[in-house]
Amino acid sequence: MMVGFKRLYHAGALAAAGLAALLLASCSDYSDMPKHLRPLASATKELLKKKGMEETSPILVRIFKDESAMEVWKKQKATGRFALLKKYDICRWSGALGPKKAEGDRQAPEGFYTITPAQMNPGSAYYLSFNIGYPNDYDRSLGRTGSSIMVHGACSSRGCYSMDDKQIQEIYTLARLAFQGGQGSFQIQAYPFRMTPENMAKHRSDPNIAFWRMLKVGYDNFEVTGQEPKVDVCSQRYVFNSVPQDGVAVSPTGACPPMSVPDSIRVAVAEKEAKDDAETMVIASRLDAEDASEKARLDKAAAANVMLAQASPAETAPMWVAGAPLPLGPAAATKRNEGATPPTNQAVAKKPVPVKPGAGADATELASAQIAPDASADTGSTDMAAAYAPSNEPEHRGFFGRILATVNPF
Repeated sequence: MMVGFKRLYHAGALAAAGLAALLLASCSDYSDMPKHLRPLASATKELLKKKGMEETSPILVRIFKDESAMEVWKKQKATGRFALLKKYDICRWSGALGPKKAEGDRQAPEGFYTITPAQMNPGSAYYLSFNIGYPNDYDRSLGRTGSSIMVHGACSSRGCYSMDDKQIQEIYTLARLAFQGGQGSFQIQAYPFRMTPENMAKHRSDPNIAFWRMLKVGYDNFEVTGQEPKVDVCSQRYVFNSVPQDGVAVSPTGACPPMSVPDSIRVAVAEKEAKDDAETMVIASRLDAEDASEKARLDKAAAANVMLAQASPAETAPMWVAGAPLPLGPAAATKRNEGATPPTNQAVAKKPVPVKPGAGADATELASAQIAPDASADTGSTDMAAAYAPSNEPEHRGFFGRILATVNPF
């Protein structure tokens, strides 16, 4: 009886465990649930818990184009400051470093943008999406145009920031939960790169550097406070954490009224900017010196190429071509013009026979016959043979001297 009861108990336990596993599997499979209502993955929930964040705590998003990176920050319960939750690789973004200026330029925006629940699009053709809010007040103050700039899925971009579907699912859910927790809107800070001294020095000559220095002020405000900076626009520029005096309204195209920044923020930001500016100047000086050295090297190489191209043929030809041609006797010239046979070792030069004064015609003809080369020999070969033959000339005459003396004794 007891044995049967134990068997029944174990069978019931196994059945219960199987049912629990089945229910857990069905709960973790959200394919039948609308995408925009799906919960966070268990791994993300664990990460939130580890970092002291709640699912419904406020979020903030930062984008860095050159890294193709998107960061989601959330507020920590203990500190009340934003801390990095997760970094995502942007699947695609279009254009180049720099702001978007016109409809159809296929340029992804840079700047500070605000996203409200009304900008969330659960029925997007690109899985899920939300509108960045371009153009904002700053963009409109400069007459910039464009519309429907999104962060979306499907990994395809024509001026947007595109993620893969799994990434946008998580980012969208984090935003939805933050709205449920009471956050009225969240901020996107879109930068060309991290606003470090190294990058500011590297891009010091870019036409957009003045715009990027302005963005860096907002970047620094967030870095030192850990809070979403308050952003306004006046005089066609961004101002951060500034409070107009006497409650004067701020106009994007109007002049900035007298404004003040809380001392704690102003001092901290000023210290960071001074430190960064000093480092930027040092790095920029080094880069300028490297650029100047490289330019000098390239200029020197270019000048050498020009001189080489302008040099006369005699200066650039091989030595055996550049020298003046040796004079050839008439017989040798005739033989070469007629295609004479190659020289042989039998062609040996004969030394001239001196003619005594008063000698007759026979003596002159004999001397001429002994001077004339063999009809079958090439004069050039005869001359070379004479040059290689032992010489009774003074020792100061070398090899080339003997050749010249043999060919042209004058």
